[in-house]
Amino acid sequence: MAALATAGVPTLDWKAAALRPRWAPFTVAAARELHFGFSPCPNDTFAFWGAVHGKVPTPGFRLLPRLEDIESLNRRVVEGLSPLPVTKLSIPALAHACSGYAVLSAGAALGFGCGPLVVRRADDLTIGTLAALRGRRIAIPGFHTTAFLLLGLFGPRQAHWLPMRFDEVMPAVARGDADAGLIIHEGRFTCGDHGLAVVADLGELWERDTGSPVPLGVIAARRDLDRTTFGALGAALRASVELARAEPGLPRAYVRRHASELDDAVCDRHIALYVNDFTQDLGARGRAAVDQLLARGRAAGLLVPGRSPWPEGA
Repeated sequence: MAALATAGVPTLDWKAAALRPRWAPFTVAAARELHFGFSPCPNDTFAFWGAVHGKVPTPGFRLLPRLEDIESLNRRVVEGLSPLPVTKLSIPALAHACSGYAVLSAGAALGFGCGPLVVRRADDLTIGTLAALRGRRIAIPGFHTTAFLLLGLFGPRQAHWLPMRFDEVMPAVARGDADAGLIIHEGRFTCGDHGLAVVADLGELWERDTGSPVPLGVIAARRDLDRTTFGALGAALRASVELARAEPGLPRAYVRRHASELDDAVCDRHIALYVNDFTQDLGARGRAAVDQLLARGRAAGLLVPGRSPWPEGA
């Protein structure tokens, strides 16, 4: 299945996009410093401040933060662009990476009422439903994001996709460079400030259809890390989240440094929504939600087939 082609507009061939990266052998013994990729968004800098600043135990290794846009982290793994040993991934990127990466039990972005939104200009009444997006110019935060997967499950799969950084989507729609946009992160709190109206809440559609929280992203680590290190990574991230939730003032300066364009109120709402019990530990319900979205995406032909994303899975 492929998106409609149009001159000068990127299209997506779902099958051709199933790139298989080649990973060089990696062992923690060869590199005691582990690069850890996560986004500069408030939920991630809040949750992982303790882990990357030595405030929680990281026995045998030190985590070096690599803060990048989520689609940049996705592409590192999907396209083999210097993939990091520990990294945040959207669910489509995880599907590509299951042969080389497994999901850690802590650090995930998953929950209720936190899904991506489809927006349009408030004065454009021609787009009232997801079906009206067919053939239109849609700004998206990347082909490998969970948001784009959810749009593929609930909306039309033929459109003129305009991939860009997540923070460029709302301005592009407001300027008229795109007919609609797919927004993530703090966009749900600020889209009204850009003169935009919500067409659909894709997280709400997922929750209504499945009764499960929407899994937006997970933390994955290389499968060729030794078992001791893999377990210690999960424990470190869990401890980091616990510390931040217990002492929210500690990470505040780090959060502010990387969210300079957001005011404190937006940062606080963002953190409250995206850092929750599932972030601390996925648990059985969180794991089931990840499996469910992977299964639905694969059944719909939107994700490549592959193994279980869990360290014990075949």
